Amino acid sequence: MDGAAKRNAAAPVARPAATRAAAQLGAPAASPATDAATAPASTPASTPLASLAACPAPVPGDANVGGLRWHADRWWWSDAPGAALYLWTPGSEALRSRLSDSVAAFAFCQSGRALLAQSKWLCFADLATPPAQGLGRRTPRAAVAVDPAEPRTAISDGDTDRAGNFVFGTAFDADSLRAIGSFYQYSLRHGLRRLALPTASVAHSICFSPDGATMYFSDAPTRRILQCDYNAADARVANVRTFAELPDGQPRGAVVDSAGCLWSAQAGAGRVVQYAPDGALLRSIAVATVNPARPAFGGPELAQLMVGSVAGGLHVIDGAGARGLPAVLFDDRKP
Repeated sequence: MDGAAKRNAAAPVARPAATRAAAQLGAPAASPATDAATAPASTPASTPLASLAACPAPVPGDANVGGLRWHADRWWWSDAPGAALYLWTPGSEALRSRLSDSVAAFAFCQSGRALLAQSKWLCFADLATPPAQGLGRRTPRAAVAVDPAEPRTAISDGDTDRAGNFVFGTAFDADSLRAIGSFYQYSLRHGLRRLALPTASVAHSICFSPDGATMYFSDAPTRRILQCDYNAADARVANVRTFAELPDGQPRGAVVDSAGCLWSAQAGAGRVVQYAPDGALLRSIAVATVNPARPAFGGPELAQLMVGSVAGGLHVIDGAGARGLPAVLFDDRKP
């Protein structure tokens, strides 16, 4: 496992008693493959939100799920330790596309391509024809190097803002934690622009309010989710302030729903937490894995909340009442 993969896999810790009630359903690992791998499926009964517990989705229980997105009526996720991108249509088998480097985050583009955040590079990759076959066979093409003068950092998280730019953060790519990571905005028009935000040892929780005027982010080991005013056109940030503080665990991936509430996957605590737009805690949902990595909305009408986990598979909550926002495609049109 390379440094980037180690960084994205939170160290196992004891799970609070409240989270042990959600039992993981075992499933065998996917068999090796070169281009596409199949994943055996088992379908457990779904658990309603009222029980405050999440149940596994029908993919292998030990699948590594890092970045997670709903696109073209399918779930897509990155497997950093396995250097692969998966896609899964509910009711079918998961397909794997191998890559030469781990992917911490990714986005889909207006042109139909995918933008991959691979350690020290942002790369463009073609989708297969049809896209249901995953990535095309052409090697991803490098777009821009990220902080090439600092070999100790690697990309750790990222998302598109509401204007179609890709915003991401980096982390100290080693076992010890030093706050030398940064946050960036990337676009074809302006290239790579560093955001004037505090440095981080492990940048995470990058997402945006429905109107795009507020950016959320975290330095995971500090156990705080921060927010700031965000101007996409100028890559300008201001008024950095605390949004929420965690009693334990670390804030990892996050997503904002259509009501402006933020959903945070909290590694080391085995939970996903919903916060109101003002930062008030609304509910805490136990997940049958100690290290949830990223939540995402998908399914019909974006009414399904899925949570990925490193070495813990996918976990789904149906009927939550919350709905996601349509994904913003990265604007890869020529300026």
